[in-house]
Amino acid sequence: MKKILLLLIAFITIFSFTACTNHQNSNLMTSEPQQQKVVNLFGPMEKTNPNADNIARTAFDMTVALAEQKLNLLVEYRTYTAENYKEKTYDDVTLDRIRNNMDDWYLLNPDIIQILGTEGKLVDLSVLDSAKNLREVVKTANTVDGKLVAIPQEVVVHGLFVNKDMFDKYNLALPNTPEEFLHCCEVFQQNGIETPIGANRWWLENFVFAQAYADLYNGDTTQQEIQQLNSGERKYSDYMRNGFEFLKKLIDNGYVDAEKAYVSEAIEGEIADFLAQKTPIVMAYWGAANTDTAYGNTDFELQVIGFPSNKGQMPVVSMTGYAVNVNAEHLHDVMNVLDIILSDEALQIYAETNKVISPSKNVEVDCVPALKPLNDKIQQNIYVLGSNAGMNVEQWGNTCLIVRKLLTGASVEECMAEFDALQQKALQ
Repeated sequence: MKKILLLLIAFITIFSFTACTNHQNSNLMTSEPQQQKVVNLFGPMEKTNPNADNIARTAFDMTVALAEQKLNLLVEYRTYTAENYKEKTYDDVTLDRIRNNMDDWYLLNPDIIQILGTEGKLVDLSVLDSAKNLREVVKTANTVDGKLVAIPQEVVVHGLFVNKDMFDKYNLALPNTPEEFLHCCEVFQQNGIETPIGANRWWLENFVFAQAYADLYNGDTTQQEIQQLNSGERKYSDYMRNGFEFLKKLIDNGYVDAEKAYVSEAIEGEIADFLAQKTPIVMAYWGAANTDTAYGNTDFELQVIGFPSNKGQMPVVSMTGYAVNVNAEHLHDVMNVLDIILSDEALQIYAETNKVISPSKNVEVDCVPALKPLNDKIQQNIYVLGSNAGMNVEQWGNTCLIVRKLLTGASVEECMAEFDALQQKALQ
């Protein structure tokens, strides 16, 4: 009996302990959940809510979601808003944030890519697996001191948007050279179209780039000539002169309304007259032909061609790009994110969603018929760069500002003196 009693007490004790343990385990966390990794992006856009009804995620958000899923991390968007930064532009803010190591990666404009690349603030992205698939135009535009410092998700191409029906009405072929373009404008004006070209204060420099750099980018001495420009052996003004003289002629003949162009924002100043078929020619970027809010739904046959040059119709390419802070807090993770969003898989999603030209030579999408003339040129590697981080004088922004001086009455010689001054400053 004594042994049985001892066994019974032992059994009850073990049962009670087990029950207590099970009860306690049901109320206690076994371990704290692992904290999710985060990388910080600074850009001009906010992340779209993926669960919102009737809101499709942007093409960029879709590629970010792909990276988040594959890497099990979160991309945190830190967004520029004008009201938060008062008088500071997006470019001013990105310069400040990168120099103070405030974020991991950024969407940058061409002039800032050049400045920060020269300062050594950006990581060389040529080490990414995805960089092996890039088109040469991307490498050329975003290489500083031998380092590929930024990569975009699309190649931004600018062209002339023309009303083909109006050209046909007056038996005009689409122009290839500056002389043919001037002839078309003259015929339009003779037939009561007072201002044949709808313009704004941002994109008239495309006429200049097409003529200034047609030979440079479509010859065999591109890098040599750029080195000569950077050393001062050649002058930027010598390249720019023909383009500015051509633009001055457009203004003097009334083919461009200089006063209106000077105060007009991109598309806003000219879209109404173009869609109403009062103006046969405007200029815009590739994506404007894909969206109904711009020129994607015209009542006439739209054609998008290159700007006139001595080598024929010439697309003008400008290049933004994603760049990584060399002192990024989460450098390893952000490089992995970038490698995924710039992979052929992600770029195919991006290009198909936005119907744009991909930076990858392996990714092709069908473009709308209006863009075929421009697309054919790009596929043949016929283009000029409106932005090139390898040039020591920033191109896009500076040329835009000097064109604006031409619009307000400056002479071509005064504009060339501006380029000479910029080159001297860069050499110093």
